[in-house]
Amino acid sequence: MRSSILLLGPLLGRLGEAAVYEPGGCMIGKRPIDLHLMALKRLGAAVEEGGEGKPLTARAGRLSGAMVEFPYPSVGETENAAVAASGRTVLTGCAREPEIEELCRFLTAMGASIRGAGSRVITIEGGLALHDCHYRAGGDRIVAGTYLLAAAGTGGEIVLTGAGARELCPVLCVLKRLGGFLYEEEGLLFFKSQGRPAALTAVTGPHPGFPTDLQSVLMAVLSVADGESAVRETVFESRFATVGELVKLGADIALSGDTARIRGLGCLKGASVEAKDLRGGAALAVAGLLAD
Repeated sequence: MRSSILLLGPLLGRLGEAAVYEPGGCMIGKRPIDLHLMALKRLGAAVEEGGEGKPLTARAGRLSGAMVEFPYPSVGETENAAVAASGRTVLTGCAREPEIEELCRFLTAMGASIRGAGSRVITIEGGLALHDCHYRAGGDRIVAGTYLLAAAGTGGEIVLTGAGARELCPVLCVLKRLGGFLYEEEGLLFFKSQGRPAALTAVTGPHPGFPTDLQSVLMAVLSVADGESAVRETVFESRFATVGELVKLGADIALSGDTARIRGLGCLKGASVEAKDLRGGAALAVAGLLAD
């Protein structure tokens, strides 16, 4: 799985040495770990890359605070550094996804000192003793977005609890453009479709852009929209692998570089399909709901 790389920083900070294998995960494009390693080296770690079939090893007698600048706002790299490093660490160019804020709230509840969560600059006073705590994690915005888009595509209605409207803002903006009634209150979302979805143009991007993890789900919905739509992918170059499977279900999708053009049809047809990645599997499940 991709998230195995997130064990490297915490294990290094706690034990002084850690070894992990290259992460796996969905094949959706280039997913290097160079920014993870760059940040840990800035904090004082010595990293030895194992190569084919061998683990990557990191060692540090003591991690120390440092200035770390990320050239790209990557969620994983932002999450994987600094609380265990003694002194002040300033991270710039940070990802702003809600998951970053969630992690910072959790660490703060355990005794960490973190400022700037949700912004491009995060300051950490590291090396503090952490303690146990009780913490309830918020709802998953990608799963919530999947359910909301499924309701929009099927012409149905849905009530979601435990999902925050602020975290889902880019998705809710697209949902309103698809057409329907949306009601929001603290911890609750109600959406009722008003018929066939409207065609639209969308571009994925780091938060607060439309999430790349919902790109294929949106394409499934737009396959039955009224008119021609376009979806541009700016995060992962291989995120369009699900297109071929949607075409098996009758979707009319043409690819040109980083853009998919979708001509909406009345409905899709049933077929046997294969998920090419995790979110693509969710998209195909939604497409199955739209199929005759």
